Amino acid sequence: MIESPQSFVVSTECSKAAEQHGFRRRLGETDGWAAFQSTTAQGTIWLAADAPAGPWFLALDHLGVIQELSFPVADVSGPGGARFAFDTLGALYAVLHRVYELGTSLPDAPLREFERRIADMPRTTEAERLVVQRIGQDIFRARLMDYWHGRCPLTGISDTALLRASHIIPWGECESDAERLNVHNGLLLSALWDAAFDRALVTFDDDGTPAFSPALSAQARSELRWSSPIALTDEHRQRLACHRERARKASAERELPSGAL
Repeated sequence: MIESPQSFVVSTECSKAAEQHGFRRRLGETDGWAAFQSTTAQGTIWLAADAPAGPWFLALDHLGVIQELSFPVADVSGPGGARFAFDTLGALYAVLHRVYELGTSLPDAPLREFERRIADMPRTTEAERLVVQRIGQDIFRARLMDYWHGRCPLTGISDTALLRASHIIPWGECESDAERLNVHNGLLLSALWDAAFDRALVTFDDDGTPAFSPALSAQARSELRWSSPIALTDEHRQRLACHRERARKASAERELPSGAL
């Protein structure tokens, strides 16, 4: 049963939880659900509780975030497209952190950020266009860092200097800025994995398992260590199908006799 209206304790804890995770605009309360928004993350969140001791409830309206969260929905009525229940504030805080990360990277938040930052920038000369491109690449990397928790999903490496924003469909082959900046068109890989992926010496199956090119030496393959498959969405899989075809063609070309091309 949702406490309605919220008591002072519940209202304070809801505001604190939202504010500490980037949702600092309180929009009001309806039927015990306090609504919040962020200036940087998309979507509205609602927070509620059964009592000051919990359980606590979170409602979301961002379908992309809802689909990415691997939590069962709660059987409780309320706003948004889905609602989730948590026994403790600590559990709620952990999920709010992820909700904010996803809200800044899905689905078109990077594109909106890019368009806002380059709105008044000239793009007449090649040098000016390169500056704009660099801004886009920096945004893409930052949002991939958010999406992948700041670590390579294969190795667990979290050293920022060793991480690369790897496009699945290369930047120059994307048909639009929206595709270039879509986090589902990228993987956050450690430097060696990125080099192999960029050269189509490794690709990934639909379950996220690496598929190595026969052209890789045994030593190189042994250095490409990984602990578990990458957790992929359907949007990742669609783009990786193109990368697998690219890897297949690259492998076939490497097998041609010298001068055959």
